[in-house]
Amino acid sequence: MSVLEMKVPSPGESITEVEIATWLVEDGDYVEKDQPIAEVDSDKATLELPAEESGIITLKAEEGDAVAVGAVVCHIDMSAAKPEGGVEKKEAPKAEEKKEEPAKVEPKKETYATGTASPAAKKVLAEKGMSASDVQGTGKDGRVTKDDAVKAVPSMGTPGMGNRGVERKKLSMLRRKVAERLVSVKNETAMLTTFNEVNMQPIFDLRKQFKDDFKAKHGVSLGFMSFFTKAVVRALQMYPAVNSMIDGKEMVSFEFQDISIAVSGPKGLMVPVIRNAENLTFRGVESEVKRLALRARDGQITVDEMTGGTFTITNGGVFGSMLSTPIINPPQSAILGMHNIVNRPMAVDGQVVIQPIMYVALSYDHRIIDGKESVGFLVAVKEALENPVELLMDGNPTKALEM
Repeated sequence: MSVLEMKVPSPGESITEVEIATWLVEDGDYVEKDQPIAEVDSDKATLELPAEESGIITLKAEEGDAVAVGAVVCHIDMSAAKPEGGVEKKEAPKAEEKKEEPAKVEPKKETYATGTASPAAKKVLAEKGMSASDVQGTGKDGRVTKDDAVKAVPSMGTPGMGNRGVERKKLSMLRRKVAERLVSVKNETAMLTTFNEVNMQPIFDLRKQFKDDFKAKHGVSLGFMSFFTKAVVRALQMYPAVNSMIDGKEMVSFEFQDISIAVSGPKGLMVPVIRNAENLTFRGVESEVKRLALRARDGQITVDEMTGGTFTITNGGVFGSMLSTPIINPPQSAILGMHNIVNRPMAVDGQVVIQPIMYVALSYDHRIIDGKESVGFLVAVKEALENPVELLMDGNPTKALEM
């Protein structure tokens, strides 16, 4: 019998532990080589775990377990023959077994284990202020499992008041790590936010003039992200302190601009990075934004694609936000928040004119970025967005958008 011990691979440097989020197969299933068998959460991303060989799988960890990188999570018996008729034949009896199980369980055999909680279940019940006697055990001989404890709801309230259900759901390792990082940003940085407004009419005019040709030529839309990314790169080159971070007692400034973009994915907010954005054209930025957003949406984004940014752009406007104070993405020192675009009355050449206005916000770490630099940076972004032809396209939009 040839058995492979499958170990947790390292999802990236600095990650020492992952959590089994979901098993995609069941104990005793036949798996094919490279078939996804589990989703694992690290503190930076959710990744799929593929089978290293074909064979019958034996699970060695439960959903929700935290396991060290390099630990064995399952065995694959490579000597086992593939069942005839593939997976479909195998699943039918399994469904029958599941249906029969409740009938088998009902005449329970009382043993010393009945009503006893496993160590993991005891911990969960203690957090809820419940005892094992309050829970109906579904484990062997009536033992209370961790799953029983997680699903158990303490009795509370007065009967007859309608539905008062409470759902408890464990936070994923990724969400817990994000929470820790956000709290540490508040505690460990001197975060301030400065605001400004941008008249988006010049960009509206450019997009109206060139968007069809741009889409036909390059296969991607001419969106707002390319204008904002180019404006940010220019402003970072003017104010290098904003493109810096603190490392112990040193200030590290970067000669390149790796721009993190916050996008919404199935597992929450992801922040993939546009590398060397200073070298990209409008087409290059739009193509990279689309590629990274699709990978985040499909859950394919890797840890490497989300680390190493020097500055972040986040767009709350897609959800309808008028104004917000974005929180810094550590270890970076600043983040630019975009918001929704609303027609507002503006004074233009002494006249009140209706214009499409976006409020922008820059949150920054006051320990290394002074007020003069933060305000100057945001004004530079505003100037570039309101004069894109002159400041972002060298006076020739046709040439800039054809590249």
